[in-house]
Amino acid sequence: MKVIRKMSLVNIGPETETIEYKKSTGEMKEAMISIAAILNKHKKGVLYFGVKNDGTVIGQVITDESLRKVSQAIGNHITPAIYPEIKAVRIGERECIQVDFEGNRQPYLAYSIPRIRVADEDLIMEQDIYDEMIRKRDNVKYSWERQVSEYTLQDIDKNAFDTYLQKAKDAGRISFEETDVKTVLNKLELIQGDHLLNAGAALFCNCGINELQMAKFATNERLTFTDIRRFTGSIMELSKKAEQYIIDAMDWRVEIGSGLSRKEIPEIPLDAIREAIINSFGHKLFDSGQSNEVAIFKDRIEIYNPGAFPTGVSPEKFIEGNERPVRRNPLITRTLYYSKDMESFATGLKRIYTACKAAGCRVEFEQQAYGFAVIFYRRNTSTQDGPQDSTQDKHQDNTQDSLQNRILEYCKMPRSKKEITVYMGYKDVKSFAKRYLKPLCEAGELQMTIPDRPSSRNQKYVTVEKKEEK
Repeated sequence: MKVIRKMSLVNIGPETETIEYKKSTGEMKEAMISIAAILNKHKKGVLYFGVKNDGTVIGQVITDESLRKVSQAIGNHITPAIYPEIKAVRIGERECIQVDFEGNRQPYLAYSIPRIRVADEDLIMEQDIYDEMIRKRDNVKYSWERQVSEYTLQDIDKNAFDTYLQKAKDAGRISFEETDVKTVLNKLELIQGDHLLNAGAALFCNCGINELQMAKFATNERLTFTDIRRFTGSIMELSKKAEQYIIDAMDWRVEIGSGLSRKEIPEIPLDAIREAIINSFGHKLFDSGQSNEVAIFKDRIEIYNPGAFPTGVSPEKFIEGNERPVRRNPLITRTLYYSKDMESFATGLKRIYTACKAAGCRVEFEQQAYGFAVIFYRRNTSTQDGPQDSTQDKHQDNTQDSLQNRILEYCKMPRSKKEITVYMGYKDVKSFAKRYLKPLCEAGELQMTIPDRPSSRNQKYVTVEKKEEK
């Protein structure tokens, strides 16, 4: 006789103003509403799928698709964007989904409606509260940079601070003689009392405000990595770590000069690398919850920062020199200007482009949904004259063929643009669709499920079944 063991139920306590339970992902819309309401009241919280509202853990079936659906719902229905941690957890003997979320860009909207948490309810926000939140978010006086942090003078990386101060004095952009840390920070407007503002902490403290993720991938796709590292610290120190990581990964060639002198030349100009790295920190959206990233592939190196490119302009406008600077973090960029790490006239992209052009290195600037990436193509794939062109084309064709085959395999079931983009390891849906989905549709290998309404929000793509020849 087969004995069936009954799993005991566990209770993890009641809901609170920062903890929300949902029985399953079937309550996805309600979950999105609760997340936004909690963010508007407390700036962070946790939500569980697989728990009844009295705290009884009932669990649910969890797959990669389940986790992906939660991520997609948050990305599609909560604004401004947040970047939660979503994971499967075991509570007692049952599997649940845990969503840890935080954000400082109130008000947050779920399905275009602002709500606020009161006890365990999500109430529609009153207009005056909503208006006040908007005023605070858009007023530079209330900006993330100017908020007082928890960090004090004791948390400062003294070596990073001293190096910065000497660079600024050598550059002639700081004229005062003082070297005392508190005095200097006061003059730079980076401290209030004994506590640093967020901008000062980001620049000079070894703390968790900044996170840098770096990885090397075995191919040209985000599939198998051969090395992955994660660091927290000051902008001054993390920018050095990022630069060294790229230097160690790049190929170098040697040119022999007169008198047998040797000159080592990197495949990507170092000035362009440094500019892209420091810009990625200077223009980062710090309260997004995302990390800065360096990703090294066989054919390219990507430097990414969270925070979308300014609305209404393109990188090309800045390269042409026709745009005025847009400063997301004016305190940070001004401080970096004093040390000549950054300039203040919107010339960063132009300098990167010019340096790469002189070195024969191809570079692209990619506007992504929630961030911005500078992409340097490595020497074996950069645009060059002569026989290498055909090798490069063949290499890129093979890579694209491989990706297209994966798309067609994945789309044997109808999938949305965003589902396909995320599954393939990309971030910019618009760019991905133009580069990969459009050619497949034009070739008749992929088709829309609603062809008469290409822009439909319910639009999906499905692989065209090939008819067998008789």
